[in-house]
Amino acid sequence: MTTRDDVLRALEALPGPGGSGSLAASGALSEIVIHQNKVYFSIAVDPTRAKDAEALRKAAEDAIRAMPGVAGAMVTLTAEKPRTAAAPAPPQPSPRVQAATAQAGPPGVRHIIAVASGKGGVGKSTTACNLALGFAASGLRVGVLDADIYGPSMPKLFGIRGRPKIKTGRTLMPMEGYGCKVMSIGFLVEEDTAMIWRGPMVISALNQMLRDVDWGDLDVLVVDMPPGTGDAQLTMSQSVPLAGAVIVSTPQDLALIDARRGVAMFQKVNVPILGIIENMSYFLCPSCGVRSDIFGHGGARDEATRIGVPFLGEIPLHMDIRENADGGTPVVVTSPDSGHAKAYRAIAAAIWQGLDAGTASRAAPRIVIE
Repeated sequence: MTTRDDVLRALEALPGPGGSGSLAASGALSEIVIHQNKVYFSIAVDPTRAKDAEALRKAAEDAIRAMPGVAGAMVTLTAEKPRTAAAPAPPQPSPRVQAATAQAGPPGVRHIIAVASGKGGVGKSTTACNLALGFAASGLRVGVLDADIYGPSMPKLFGIRGRPKIKTGRTLMPMEGYGCKVMSIGFLVEEDTAMIWRGPMVISALNQMLRDVDWGDLDVLVVDMPPGTGDAQLTMSQSVPLAGAVIVSTPQDLALIDARRGVAMFQKVNVPILGIIENMSYFLCPSCGVRSDIFGHGGARDEATRIGVPFLGEIPLHMDIRENADGGTPVVVTSPDSGHAKAYRAIAAAIWQGLDAGTASRAAPRIVIE
């Protein structure tokens, strides 16, 4: 079985990011994760020399893959400067967010929107999938980036199996499902693999899936964000020219508290809030037709009114939506005439109307340390 020491020995012959010493002893390596004979780690490099470090990244990946018993390797670069063990942590100044020139998004992509939630379990990924298909149903060219590194759902939701093909060098071709281009870490690792990655590795993987993929010409790229307000959300907001964010919540107070945090985070980094969706809004009994507000009702609408952002609509709690999501047959394409599909398409149309009017355009912010 491959161990951390085995990996370090394989990297001893490679120079450190500065060109001297050994990579294994440079202090630039992240935690080394070994799962099912596959090796994962990142190399911290000087941001000004990130392009030059690509050769080192590839050499490290090749060295690990050549080890006996290793089934695969993923080595990424991160621009976070490593902290030496001997040096005490410097005082942390308060960050200030200000507008700046946006980093370029993928060429040919007109709008990038984030679908986010303050907590898990509110149906965000299912909503993102059906919204993307709602855009596609109106004739738009659509891509979906599954940014939920720890819990990728898009391969299952779109019913896509297999691995992306390499176009040239490190550029991947996205997978396709129901007319949408899709990229997810779930296509690159085994389904039961636990992604035990720290922030820098997650950030590097997100940037690679966004920029090292040939998305082609798209009207809208839907980014399914991981739940919460952590590194991934901040990175996407900081480094990508997001046109706006859609917040998904259920009606009850507990979920709305977390939704407020999501709204506040995007507002702090100057990402426009395109609106709030109330998912699992109500339940209609399939046998008797009686409506039950299992999680309450109208909480997301009231919250949208309170903070002054659009309320995009209600999606019911219904078995058809869940069964089709689990089966990789999203309700928007398999039951286009159903009330559920119409609700998703209406919300997609409302979002597109705001995007197409240009009201959500903005430059990506940067974090300024003072």
